[in-house]
Amino acid sequence: MADKGKKKRRRQDPDSDDEESQQLPFKNILKSDSQILQIIKGFSSTSKPSSSKTLTLADLGLDSKCREVTELSLPDVQSAIESIALKATRSILAGNGFSFEVPSRSAANQLYVPELDRIVLKDKIIIRPYANVSTVRKTAITTRILQLIHQLCAKNIHVTKRDLFYTDVKLFQDQTQSDSVLDDVSCIIGCTRSSLNVVAAEKGVVVGRIIFSDNGDMIDCTKMGIGGKAIPPNIDRVGDMQSDALFILLVEKDAAYMRLAEDRFYNRFPCIIVTAKGQPDVATRLFLRKMKMELKLPVLALVDSDPYGLKILSVYGCGSKNMSYDSANLTTPDIKWLGIRPSDLDKYKIPEQCRLPMTEQDIKTGKDLLEEDFVKKNPAWVEELTLMVKTKQKAEIQALSTFGFQYLSEVYLPLKLQQKDWL
Repeated sequence: MADKGKKKRRRQDPDSDDEESQQLPFKNILKSDSQILQIIKGFSSTSKPSSSKTLTLADLGLDSKCREVTELSLPDVQSAIESIALKATRSILAGNGFSFEVPSRSAANQLYVPELDRIVLKDKIIIRPYANVSTVRKTAITTRILQLIHQLCAKNIHVTKRDLFYTDVKLFQDQTQSDSVLDDVSCIIGCTRSSLNVVAAEKGVVVGRIIFSDNGDMIDCTKMGIGGKAIPPNIDRVGDMQSDALFILLVEKDAAYMRLAEDRFYNRFPCIIVTAKGQPDVATRLFLRKMKMELKLPVLALVDSDPYGLKILSVYGCGSKNMSYDSANLTTPDIKWLGIRPSDLDKYKIPEQCRLPMTEQDIKTGKDLLEEDFVKKNPAWVEELTLMVKTKQKAEIQALSTFGFQYLSEVYLPLKLQQKDWL
């Protein structure tokens, strides 16, 4: 009798699967994985960049009006610091005191270049004199940071920004102050921040169809478990990238990343999944660009449907105003906005209780974004952002869990790929 009961239950399983398909919105219109893969392969092949030379500021005749930093060797960084110190010494001996010429990183000194699709720093310089009450402390911090960077170059070691802060807590007082001056020092010397041997703590992670060397050790990211591989803070350690992926999936949230990693989404649809767990850090931005340029794969972004999700996407694609001086090395061109988009809320029938009302600050941020040149350049982005501000509704990626914990990986993303539904 028990065996018969088991047989009956087995016969009922197909029915329960049919019921599940009917309950999950749009699952019934999904094509087979093999058909979706063919669609992705077509997109991947057409997305490969041409062999034409990448445009630079010099090509556009803007190199005299804007400034960009370059990768410098440790001896070159040391030499630059010594030249700055020598100039200050001569000025002091001449009885003129000393000051630093610091490129301004204010919002007014930023320029969006449509041809490059990124934000760059203009050429305005501010003088930071020591013999001035308003700037004396910041000048002292700048001098101390230059001294510490010179030591790092001489010893050929790397430290974190937190380590740097703790070398002189009494002077720096707060890490945001030493971090800010560190960016100033990069601009003064004219080098990337990684050239200074100061890195941020590990934050971003990657999982999926990629193998690369990390300081000589080969890392297979399909065998790193659900947590994935931490992105090395020093991009110079990374090399020998190999992949059979069809695209890179850039994910804003750690929770969505964990869902996709646990479901082995990268095996069903060959891809590389990467996240900075919120605000993009320098290491993740460098790593994403390196993957894009070396593997020549399209990048699809999955972010929250709110103004901050779009801001995060824009930092990866166009750069941040805070580090516009290094946008050439930190930006990844042609990132596609896959979701969650404001139009998806009605399209995928997200219940009202899963949508969140936008705060006044959210609405202001959305309206401010609509005034940004990098948003205006893309009419589809303008349309989506306008809809968001008009409806005053936002939603997190996790809102899709209202249809089931695996709806994101089982239905939403496969359907997006099937329909080539990205901007």
